[in-house]
Amino acid sequence: MAKAKKNPKKHNKIHKAYDLSGGFKRKNKFCPKCGAGVFMAQHKNRATCGKCGYSEMANKGPAESKDKKK
Repeated sequence: MAKAKKNPKKHNKIHKAYDLSGGFKRKNKFCPKCGAGVFMAQHKNRATCGKCGYSEMANKGPAESKDKKK
């Protein structure tokens, strides 16, 4: 029987989680439930932890009317 091909392992891109220009700075925040070392993923309207599933919705600005008077 032929061996099944294994999918290549995807490496973590941890170098994208830090900003080294002008010092050491983390781009994403840590999960408040999991603690330091577990980053939260940034989506369009929320931040989510991939380990425990904790989510924070992004703050919306002041409500803007769709039908603006001219």
